[in-house]
Amino acid sequence: MASTPTIPSHIKAWVYSEYGNIEETLKFESNIPTPQIKEDEVLIKVVAAALNPVDYKRALGFFKNTDSPLPTVPGYDVAGVVVSVGSEVKKFKVGDEVYGDINENPINNPKSVGSLAEYTAVEEKVLAHKPSNLSFAEAASLPLAIITAYQGLERVEFSAGKSVLVLGGAGGVGSLVIQLAKQVFGASKVAATASTGKLDLLRNLGADLAIDYTKGQLEELEEKFDVVYDTVGQSEIDRALKAVKENGKVVTVAAHGSSSATFVMRISDGTVLEKLEPYLESGKVKPILDPKSPFSFSQTVEAFAYLKTNRAIGKVVIHPIP
Repeated sequence: MASTPTIPSHIKAWVYSEYGNIEETLKFESNIPTPQIKEDEVLIKVVAAALNPVDYKRALGFFKNTDSPLPTVPGYDVAGVVVSVGSEVKKFKVGDEVYGDINENPINNPKSVGSLAEYTAVEEKVLAHKPSNLSFAEAASLPLAIITAYQGLERVEFSAGKSVLVLGGAGGVGSLVIQLAKQVFGASKVAATASTGKLDLLRNLGADLAIDYTKGQLEELEEKFDVVYDTVGQSEIDRALKAVKENGKVVTVAAHGSSSATFVMRISDGTVLEKLEPYLESGKVKPILDPKSPFSFSQTVEAFAYLKTNRAIGKVVIHPIP
């Protein structure tokens, strides 16, 4: 019988107590109370966490009306080990290696103690067992981005034989849209945009056509696509609308994208991760970590500053914790 790990009463975490730029407000705390689990939750000893734009947008107060009360430990993506389980938990036991996006709804009362802490309490339904071939850092990079990528393609009823143009193909979501469209949905053609130095990555991920948006190649594109998937949400979207077939669809992760686009706000769901597990375990779909990753726990502020440059390739990950 595995012995129950000793769980401390207080833990280390990164915390902000006011809204503002996360690089300025985020402070290291070594004595915050360990989160208590509810019946449907597990307590995770965090091993790795990934950073996402939603973290610094939340810190700026973008959705303060629906946010949980301050102070806040940020962090949506987690990978770690279960150290305690609630009475209603069925899927997991102490010692299981798990991963997930800990907030079912990203802007409606997200957890006040996120994944940038030694321990976090998470609902069973948003978690899945970590694929055995992935490191904790690789697993932590996936949940929010891969669920967004998958649900966006589902929302526009993407299916085998269709073509897709991915805007921002080298980013966290875009790098997974390329792979899912090709490997899971059976796309007939995948095109993707990136800057000059990232075009080889797009091809390695499975893009049939790599488009250098810095050289006006998007405007010159004569081909039309069944779906345009916008992971960028800036000026590119208007240019890309011209690349959609007459009855085609545009999906965007940007709340203020084009009015003709379908906005996808993911709902975190462990069953999506379970569904994609065979593709991850076989290596058909791969996590992409920025070459600077992983950042150490003490470098979390620098990691956020780097994420905000919008130059990251794939994901920015924090590991080990602490």
